[in-house]
Amino acid sequence: MPNVDKHTPGSFCWVELGASDQAAAKQFYQQLFGWKYREFPMGPSDIYTIFQIDGRDAAAAYTLRADQKAMGVPPHWLVYVTVQNTDQTAARVPELGGQVLAGPFDVGENGRMAVLRDTAGAVFAIWQPISHAGIGISGVEGTLCWAELGTPETDKAKAFYSALFGWEIALSEHDSSGYLHIKNGEEFIGGVPPAKYLPPNVPPHWLAYFLVSDCDASAAKAKELGAKLHVEPMSIEHVGRMAVVADPQGAVFAIFTPEQRPAQS
Repeated sequence: MPNVDKHTPGSFCWVELGASDQAAAKQFYQQLFGWKYREFPMGPSDIYTIFQIDGRDAAAAYTLRADQKAMGVPPHWLVYVTVQNTDQTAARVPELGGQVLAGPFDVGENGRMAVLRDTAGAVFAIWQPISHAGIGISGVEGTLCWAELGTPETDKAKAFYSALFGWEIALSEHDSSGYLHIKNGEEFIGGVPPAKYLPPNVPPHWLAYFLVSDCDASAAKAKELGAKLHVEPMSIEHVGRMAVVADPQGAVFAIFTPEQRPAQS
């Protein structure tokens, strides 16, 4: 079981669901991914749910606050990026044309975070770990495996994120689709599709991908559980199969099954 004890700065380290109905969300994802969960008090009346796989943290959920609902924030998944210093990273965001939406602030003794908006409006968070590194498991069903930025401003996004995290965002020599691959150090962690593939009326966003063993079966199960498919299961040549799902409350995520490659003899 590939346990993860720390995350390299610049890598995706946590993914968190803001739900309108937290209890229903727990049931949906537990049935879809087999996640177990633990509950932690968060203030006088709120609960923070941490989803787990084999006792290791995989994701989290909370109930959208009244102020978020008043601002029209819908149910959504939020991706977090590990940083060495939250305050220093957040301070650079306005200089690069982005916006600090919340923080920096401490989350108990777990770490220090901020919620940010990039130059086009896509929202993400940063995390400076103290006692909690973030996701503690990878490479198995139900774990975060990729994150994709949907934006109409790919050039601005490249400049913003490369300057903020040191990412290399570039075309692949083997891919003629125009898809940009995000590389953090030596690791490919995400991508940026060409702007023409951003659906009309969909604002800029980060899309979390979760690993599944059978994309088609998981997509069918999600529909049975009340989800909608924004993108039906489809094959990406030499990569695998993926689908884009809106859970019963409207939070959007993707599922992915990598292509099985023949073993080298």
